[in-house]
Amino acid sequence: MKKILFISLSLLNTYLFSQITFEKTKHDFGDLTITSDRFVDIIVTNKTPKKEYLLSVKKPPNVVYLVNGQFMEKDGQLTVRLQVNPKNKGRFSYEVDIYTSDKDNPTVIKLTGNLTEEISSLNNSLQACPDFNSRPESRNATDFELTVITIDKETKQLLELSTVTILQNGIPKGSFSSNKKGEVKRKIPLGFTYFYATHQGYLPKELGGYLNFQRNKIILELEKNTSIVDTEIAAKEEFSVEEKPIKEVETTKELEKNLEKHLTQEIKKEEPIDIRPKLSSSKFEDLDLSNFDESNFKPLNVTFVLDISASMQAGEKMELMKFSLYQIIEMLRKQDKISIVTYSTETKVDLPTTSGIEKEKIKELVEKLKAGGLTAGGSGIKLGYKQTLSSLIPDGTNQIVVITDGAFNRNSDDYKNHIEKYKKKGINMTVVGILNSEQDKKSMQNVAQLGGGSYVPIYKLSDALINLKQEMRFISFRR
Repeated sequence: MKKILFISLSLLNTYLFSQITFEKTKHDFGDLTITSDRFVDIIVTNKTPKKEYLLSVKKPPNVVYLVNGQFMEKDGQLTVRLQVNPKNKGRFSYEVDIYTSDKDNPTVIKLTGNLTEEISSLNNSLQACPDFNSRPESRNATDFELTVITIDKETKQLLELSTVTILQNGIPKGSFSSNKKGEVKRKIPLGFTYFYATHQGYLPKELGGYLNFQRNKIILELEKNTSIVDTEIAAKEEFSVEEKPIKEVETTKELEKNLEKHLTQEIKKEEPIDIRPKLSSSKFEDLDLSNFDESNFKPLNVTFVLDISASMQAGEKMELMKFSLYQIIEMLRKQDKISIVTYSTETKVDLPTTSGIEKEKIKELVEKLKAGGLTAGGSGIKLGYKQTLSSLIPDGTNQIVVITDGAFNRNSDDYKNHIEKYKKKGINMTVVGILNSEQDKKSMQNVAQLGGGSYVPIYKLSDALINLKQEMRFISFRR
């Protein structure tokens, strides 16, 4: 009897645990834009003692799929690739039923997320699920042909002679004019890419996303600038028809100058953000923004404490941070000192104290920064103060600058004590918020005030061009 019971239990155990398993049965895509990757790969493993089959996939219309096979030998695997194509802005939730030969009922895969912007009908090419075996056509596997289209947001009319600047790692890679179809076609390396588009009579448009040889088209919808009076718009549009396409420059320096020119024009049209209170003397305000000479500004000893946790991967955050840092690097002088501390799951000194004259060395390090991991903000602040103290300039400005997209979440219990302690030693702290939420903004403002510095907001390229640069000039100004 015991033997029969043992055999029965063994068979039951085999039935329960020897089956087809799915790596995951739910996936949250988080916030999606029109250029986000919208697919997930799910590994299916056959743990039964015989060959099994994937029979069918039942899905809603807004989900497409690919499978790289139909059967699995013992211990074999298949990959099911599911892509969501939500039509409307907002939260979405889909269920996909996958039937396999080992059981009667399907395995249900739940797909959720949030579409943050409306998808234009021009983006139909992004609806197909990316093929497992697709390869780029170019010989260089990291290059692909990109198509950028500029259109009027309201009328969907194609915009000829728009100026489109393409950036990667915060560095301009090219500025181009759109053709009669509103298109710019160029081969660029794979990876996160940032776009800045301008057109006469329209507000600038900025957008970033991960693009590749399959997701190789982006639509930039520009809004008309209603603040310009009708007669001015008409005059500008009449001129834009006659103007020639921009000269395509090749050097990074020329590209940076062209982009800076466009961004500066944008800044002049906007209300300036008062990061700091006005000085009693008007001398600072009277100086040109590019002025950082030693007669007006003290030597600067600054440690940048950079958040490179996983949350910084979202959207344009790393691009904006890097672009902002490049502006500071360019303005540094030989008497200035710079250090870089990074924090994610761990905290470390990526750049020991370095003279401001070694610009290429500093830029190279910034360009290689990648995001991932948890957020050890408190540890980053502590190490930042320690690094700044080690290279203190007695008659200079000694500052740590924390650049983050949000609050400090890990090992942050006593960082405020460090802020007060080092403030007494003459080291202050500025906090730069990259695309901060309103809640995080208030928290960062309080921390900056505690540190004797200011909160510097960065939401777009024009902010990245000027806001942090102005803060560095302000704190080192000879009063």
